[in-house]
Amino acid sequence: MVAVPDALAGLAAIPGVRTAAQLDSSPASDLLAVLPPLAGLLPGGGLKRGSTISVRGATSLALALLAAATREGSWAAVTGLPELGLAAAAELGVDLERIALVPHPGAELTGVLSALVDGFDLVVLGPVGVQPQLARRLAGRVRNRGTVLLAMGPWPGADVELRVSNRRWRGLTADGYGHLRTREVAVTSVGRGAAVRPSSVPLQLPGPGGAVAAGEPRKRRLAEVAG
Repeated sequence: MVAVPDALAGLAAIPGVRTAAQLDSSPASDLLAVLPPLAGLLPGGGLKRGSTISVRGATSLALALLAAATREGSWAAVTGLPELGLAAAAELGVDLERIALVPHPGAELTGVLSALVDGFDLVVLGPVGVQPQLARRLAGRVRNRGTVLLAMGPWPGADVELRVSNRRWRGLTADGYGHLRTREVAVTSVGRGAAVRPSSVPLQLPGPGGAVAAGEPRKRRLAEVAG
């Protein structure tokens, strides 16, 4: 994990972080890998370079989307999430050695975000709220650099929007004893182009041991309850 100062003076010195010229030479159609349970949520089964993805309802989902990419050598930056739990990120499969943090971008959010988009494969932006005009400008920069932007909360014109719903924790007995072990959720994906048709995937987020895992389809769970 790299703590990046507010001025981002150390950005170019971080080993493995790419320069703007290197990002310009990356094919826009490249896909960054995601964990198998998440592949069905995304066009092509991965994170398309140059895309903006809105993640609504769970920071853990955004972190889970970083897991496979960081473990395969990609670099990611997280800004605007001072409460980020690094232990939880590691359990979800994120390689903390390939994460840079800017917890408080402050009044220079636009400059900080632009610099991160220029230098990292993936950028996670906390729920700071962005006006449509600025969102369009930043999305254009994301496309040009071949980065993937994961915005926590709504993002005007997002290529894909992921919504988390139907949360249910499991692990407690009927009388309220035990430990919370897994959380079942439904994640719905909708967007533009190849992602226009909505799709929904049941997940355990987190699953056993803290990692994301495939959930059971709702019809199967209802049949088991009825039986």
